[in-house]
Amino acid sequence: MAIAFTKYHGLGNDFVLVDNRHQSDPCLTPQQAVKWCDRNFGIGADGVIFVLPGQQGTDYTMRIFNSDGSEPEMCGNGIRCLAKFIAELETADGTPAAPPKAYTIHTLAGTITPTLQPDGQVTVDMGEPRLLASEIPTTLVAADQRVISQALTVADQDWVVTAVSMGNPHCITFVDDVAAIDLAQLGPQFEYHPVFPERINTEFIEVVGRDYLKMRVWERGAGATLACGTGACAALVAAVLTERSDRTATVELPGGPLGIEWSAVDNRVYMTGPATRVFTGHMDEQ
Repeated sequence: MAIAFTKYHGLGNDFVLVDNRHQSDPCLTPQQAVKWCDRNFGIGADGVIFVLPGQQGTDYTMRIFNSDGSEPEMCGNGIRCLAKFIAELETADGTPAAPPKAYTIHTLAGTITPTLQPDGQVTVDMGEPRLLASEIPTTLVAADQRVISQALTVADQDWVVTAVSMGNPHCITFVDDVAAIDLAQLGPQFEYHPVFPERINTEFIEVVGRDYLKMRVWERGAGATLACGTGACAALVAAVLTERSDRTATVELPGGPLGIEWSAVDNRVYMTGPATRVFTGHMDEQ
């Protein structure tokens, strides 16, 4: 049976979106999602995202399978694409969404609220960052302590890292030249380091100014990607915690910029960026 899909990307972080509102479980298995994500033999994507019925009073539920078949708690670029896709589905259903339009989305990281803006951008209330070691999780420090500027040896090199959870785990390290980082060599060694029992997303950050950060990322389950929304949020939080940046900054990723704010008023992180529709099609389940 052929399944309809729409391809979207958020700053080059690309996803296959599937209308799964007819049932509460994804219509593909993780193994099938791996085949869909294959860039030579499938559609090609960093992950497959499913729009499912809402739970616990939310409008919709988001599930995502990474290109390796693993399931992350949340995806920042992915949820912006999800919001645009939902608006497309609602328009087809005869209930067009006039911006600004907000949705409450149930995720494994909690309820996330993306808002479609009149200029086409999507602003996402990413919630409060989680900073305790038990919340990352990591064994770098005691469970009830924050992981800020801690020493970590990876690939026979000494690094200074800060860990932040945005519902999914991130390890941030600040470097002088982000372009010089060998992501393919370092990324897997961070991801599978034993101090991160659930693996880790890793962000390498170059501070250009207090309102401008450059970032490259190795994503848990997807590898090197052109953008990572939760990673950009975690990077700003880490930069503020280490007194490197202001609470509002542009985070420049290989795929383009995201606007990130860690509000001093409500302690929540807000991400603003694009989501672009690429094409639609049908794909066999197998």
